[in-house]
Amino acid sequence: MQTTPEQHDDMKRELGLLDATMLVAGSMIGSGIFIVSSDIVRNVGSAGWLISIWVVTGVITIIAALSYGELSAMFPKAGGQYVYLREAYNRLVAFLYGWSLFMVIQAGTIAAVGVAFAKFAAYIFPALSDENVLWNLGILKINAAQLVSISTIVILTWFNARGIKNGKIIQTVFTIIKILSLGGLIVMGLFGAFNADVWSANWATAWESVRWDANSGTVVSIGGAALFAGIVSAMVGSLFSSDAWNNVTFIAGEIRNPRKNIGLSLFLGTLIVTIVYVSANLMYVATLSMEAIAYAPADRVAVVAAQAIFGQVGTLVIAVMIMISTFGCNNGLILAGARVYYTMSQDGLFFKKAGELNRFEVPGWGLWAQCVWTSVLCLTGRYGDLLNYVIFVVLIFYALTIIGIFILRRKRPDAERPYRAVGYPILPALYVLAAFTICIGLLIYQPTFTWPGLIIVLLGIPVFFVWNRRRADHGTAN
Repeated sequence: MQTTPEQHDDMKRELGLLDATMLVAGSMIGSGIFIVSSDIVRNVGSAGWLISIWVVTGVITIIAALSYGELSAMFPKAGGQYVYLREAYNRLVAFLYGWSLFMVIQAGTIAAVGVAFAKFAAYIFPALSDENVLWNLGILKINAAQLVSISTIVILTWFNARGIKNGKIIQTVFTIIKILSLGGLIVMGLFGAFNADVWSANWATAWESVRWDANSGTVVSIGGAALFAGIVSAMVGSLFSSDAWNNVTFIAGEIRNPRKNIGLSLFLGTLIVTIVYVSANLMYVATLSMEAIAYAPADRVAVVAAQAIFGQVGTLVIAVMIMISTFGCNNGLILAGARVYYTMSQDGLFFKKAGELNRFEVPGWGLWAQCVWTSVLCLTGRYGDLLNYVIFVVLIFYALTIIGIFILRRKRPDAERPYRAVGYPILPALYVLAAFTICIGLLIYQPTFTWPGLIIVLLGIPVFFVWNRRRADHGTAN
C-alpha cells in the first residue's frame, strides 16, 4: 500500500459547519456575478440560454462538491485537493496542481478580486481609480487602484497571520452580509421593480440562439457548431464566477469533525451560491432587456439593474455591495491558499519555512509569501491574462481529482470511507464528461485560454525535479 507522507497535526480545529459553509460560499461570490452575464448574453443571446448556462454551471459544481466529499472524508488534513491528487496519482501531479495554484490560480484570483474592490471603491472615492497614475516608471505604471488592492491584501494577510479565529470571523460576517444584500437586491428587482413588458419580451424569444456583436451592434443567428462555441465561451465566465468552492478542503486541518463537516459544507455552500446566482440572473431578466444586458457599460450589468431599481443611487449601492463581496471573497482565498503550500513544504516540495506554523498556529510564512507574489501580479497588471489562461487548467485538475475517486476505489478498496460520493459512479462520471467536453470546446474555440495555461503547468515539471532532488539531498523522509 502507498504510504502517506506524515503531516504534523498542530493546527487548531477552530472552524465549525457554519464557518466552513461560509468559506465555500464566500470564496465563490466575488465580482463575477455582477459582471459576466453580459458576456454570456453576447455569446448565446437570450433569456433561456442565459439562465440555462447558470443552472448547468451550478449543477456540475454541486456534483463536483458532492464527489469531493468522499475524498475529504478519506483525507481530513490540510492541503485538500493537493493531497487527493497525491494519493490518487503521484507527487508530480500533485505538485503541478500546487505549482499552478501558487503561481496563478490562487494568487491571480486574489489579485483580480483585489483590483475589482479598488475599481468599485473608485465609484465612491474617484481618486482611487486605476486612471489615477501615481508613478510612471516607464515599463511600469503604478496607479491608485493597484495600491488599494495591495493594501487590502496586506491587511487581510495580517489578520489571517494572527490566527484562524480572525479569518473565520471576517469570513462569516462578510459572507452573511453579502448573501443578505444580494438577496435584498434580487427581491427588489423581482418584486419591487419587476417590468412585465421587459420580462414578457425576454421570454418571448427565450430560446433564440444569437450572438450580439458589441463592436457593430449587430445580432447574428447561430446554431450547430457556432452555438456550441458560444456555450463554451459563455461558460468561461460562469465557471470562473463559481470557482474556489474547493478552498474549504485546503483548511481541513482546522475544521472540527472534518469527515462530516467538509463534505456537508461543500454541498450547502455550492447550493446556496447556485440559488443566489440563478436568482440574480432572473432579476436581470426581469428588469433589463437582453440588449441592455449584452451592452451594459464595461459589462457591469448589476450596476445597470440597480439603476433600474434604485435610480442613480443604484451605482453606489452596487459599488458598496461589490466592495463587501470582494473583500470577503479575498479573505477566504488568502486564508485557504497557504494551507496547500504548508502541506507541499512538508512533502519537501516547497520552501521549508512554508511548512512551519507561527506562534498563532497558522502557516504565517506561506501567507506572507502568497501576499508578496500576489502584490507583484497586482503591479504587473497581467493577472487577468493569467486567469484566462488557467480556466482550462482548473477544469482539468477538477476532472483529474474526481477520476481519483475511481482510482482510489480500485487501489484502496478497504480504506475507510465515512462518506461516499453521491450517485457514484454515474454523477462523478457525468462531471468528468462535462468538464472534458468543455475543455475540448475551449481547445477548439478558445485556444488563447488553453495552450498558455498548459505551458504554465508544464513549466512546473523541471521545478518539481529541482525540489525533488533537493528533498533527496536533504534526506527528507517520505
